[in-house]
Amino acid sequence: MTKILIDVPVYAPGLAALKALPGVDVRVCDPIAEAAVARPPALVADKEILFCAVPPENLDDMTALRWTQIGSSGFEHLIPLELPGRGVRASNARGVFDIPIAEWCIAMMVNLTRDLPQMMRNQQAGHWDRGEAFQKELRGHTVGFWGYGGLCRETARIAKHMGLRVHVLARNGVQRKDEVYCVAGTGDPDGLLPDAVFGLAQKEAFLSGLDFLIMGLPLNDHTRGLVTAADLQTLPKTAMVLNPARGPLIQEEALVQALRGGWIAGAALDTHYYYPMPVDHPLWAMPNVIMTPHISGSTKGTHYLERVWDLFVQNVIRYQAGTLLLNELDPTALKPVGGA
Repeated sequence: MTKILIDVPVYAPGLAALKALPGVDVRVCDPIAEAAVARPPALVADKEILFCAVPPENLDDMTALRWTQIGSSGFEHLIPLELPGRGVRASNARGVFDIPIAEWCIAMMVNLTRDLPQMMRNQQAGHWDRGEAFQKELRGHTVGFWGYGGLCRETARIAKHMGLRVHVLARNGVQRKDEVYCVAGTGDPDGLLPDAVFGLAQKEAFLSGLDFLIMGLPLNDHTRGLVTAADLQTLPKTAMVLNPARGPLIQEEALVQALRGGWIAGAALDTHYYYPMPVDHPLWAMPNVIMTPHISGSTKGTHYLERVWDLFVQNVIRYQAGTLLLNELDPTALKPVGGA
């Protein structure tokens, strides 16, 4: 009997599908949102599978645990737990958020291109301005993705339909993505959409040819502060930066300087350096910045529960069959830098 502990909000059709699988014993506890809390040792000690937002504070009590499915794409909170050393596999929710994040990216590119923030300020002031700055279009522009995971692939799909060129900077190039959760009809699973793909040695050529730079990397010790002042200065002065991935991928002071100094034309930021951002942070008041409170893809999204439960049920079937899980995280990615 495979014993499963559910520590996320219940999606009734998904729970029913899970319970209908052969050889499963399912326990549901009141879910937590973002903070790790202890669970009664008697509840967790014999559970082989954990479906959660974050593992419980008393993870040491989960002596039977062999796999945890988390409900987020980001998995940096798993790294300190050293799951590989415990013999625990892990998978994330990559693909569950691709559609809403891609729609956010498209909306931000349109809003920045047409300078909607200034038009809203004009509206509030009763100021009539039909200047050409508000009448630009996206078609024919180049959008560059630093990384080419799910959110980038779905954004690229929509962008190509809108007549944009797609460039990608990726350490290992662009490849077909198997064993990754993807909503049918979305994304670029075969990796065929980019017009140009750049390696890390070609970073300057990649950055210098963009109208939009979209960050699409996970945050870890290797990627924190990856985008430097020199990188932002390499972008054309007319370029816009979008960050729906993780705020600290871009060095904070460098971004502030780039926006203040006119190194770039603007930015749309959904992920940040502080949660919440301090009210006196300079990014709040910059007229060329759109800030949203990490809502481009979130657990309150319209289809989040439906998709994350679909992913989990598919993965339980795979787990029972002894095959690779969807979105299974490489054990090396779960080890702290310098770890064995």
